[in-house]
Amino acid sequence: MMRALNWLFPHPLLTLILTIVWTMLQNDVSAGMVVFGIILGIIIPRVTAVWWPDRPQGFRAGKMLSYSLIVVWDIILANIHVAWIILTKSNAQMKPAWVEVPLDLREPEAITILAGTITLTPGTVSADLSNEGRSLLVHALDAPDPDAVRDEIKERYERRLKEIFQ
Repeated sequence: MMRALNWLFPHPLLTLILTIVWTMLQNDVSAGMVVFGIILGIIIPRVTAVWWPDRPQGFRAGKMLSYSLIVVWDIILANIHVAWIILTKSNAQMKPAWVEVPLDLREPEAITILAGTITLTPGTVSADLSNEGRSLLVHALDAPDPDAVRDEIKERYERRLKEIFQ
């Protein structure tokens, strides 16, 4: 029975998310649209399961929710900070920097979320991942202290992602 459920729902969280997103994208919430969302939520993960052979096993959804809230808050603050930099600093005063962030994360999903978080936060962009996946190259718009940027990424984001994907 459990094996059949695992085959039908290879990614139960993705099934739930797809169902909710499909239903929210409709102008009219009806039973038919919810059922269709459930069908899509079952079919899409089932069809794409072959490309997810090593999905993370220790994912903690509750910690991911708090991580998401922190990221949204950081995006809001970074927008204000970048606007302030643009309005008050000349190009000569800015100190852009390339920052290498050594990674303790090993799960590709966690590294992808970290790189996406960095890119979504205004003022920083994830530019490259080393061949062996041990470090991330980040460009910072204004970083008088590149080591502080690295330390903040590791403490604020990577540490939390390690807890989520343990």
